[in-house]
Amino acid sequence: MPHKMTLTGSATGPLREYDRYVAFDMREKGSPSAPKGLKKSTFISYTVFVAKKAFNKTGMTKKSIMHEKILIQGEPTLDIPIDECPGEIGIICFQITVLPNKNDKEANDSKDKKEAKKEVSKAQEEVAATKQEEKQDSVSQPVATEAKETPVQEKKATPQKKQLPTQPKGTQDVVNFDEITVPEAFLKTRPNPVKTEEVIEFVKRTGHLDKPLTIDKSSKVLKDGYRRYIVAKTVKMDKVPVVYEY
Repeated sequence: MPHKMTLTGSATGPLREYDRYVAFDMREKGSPSAPKGLKKSTFISYTVFVAKKAFNKTGMTKKSIMHEKILIQGEPTLDIPIDECPGEIGIICFQITVLPNKNDKEANDSKDKKEAKKEVSKAQEEVAATKQEEKQDSVSQPVATEAKETPVQEKKATPQKKQLPTQPKGTQDVVNFDEITVPEAFLKTRPNPVKTEEVIEFVKRTGHLDKPLTIDKSSKVLKDGYRRYIVAKTVKMDKVPVVYEY
């Protein structure tokens, strides 16, 4: 069975349309260093073949594909006619994702910070207004103070019930398991089965993983925690805890 391959970058040529699929070329540079005695790897050209339905879901067009950064997951093939596959390696695409541009990411981060500041400012104003109202009530109606303390205490106690830990320490977010992409380097490894079984037993006892997975926030590519990924897949978890690596 062919190994899965992951490519990132932009198209190096125009989009070519066929009956049920489209094709375009990509290029990736090899590692800058090689084992002693071997030649350094050079650029490798690929021709990617994508079903039209999957390509249309990305929202890209013939013009925009040359300017978008994309992530491809697929398998190599040698069954494509040479006139349709000018690249050195043909790739049958199973998943194609448009990665966010650096400028868009910075703009979104700036927007999130502004919204967070507004929420903090609004919360501070509400707290100040509440304290002012309580102060006025205590001055005008001192007898009713004892009666008003009970609702305030109940309000403070309510959030504590919602904050009970249901995920491992350090969790920043919870994402759908199917959204996570596993790099080829992880797929070639086999974690220690004894330690993997220990994590499975932990999940059965507690209902959650012992540690969150580490993923890239924009592409959802797995960076660390392949053993816990396998455990989540084994016990059929729909959602998994994660921390982000930027």
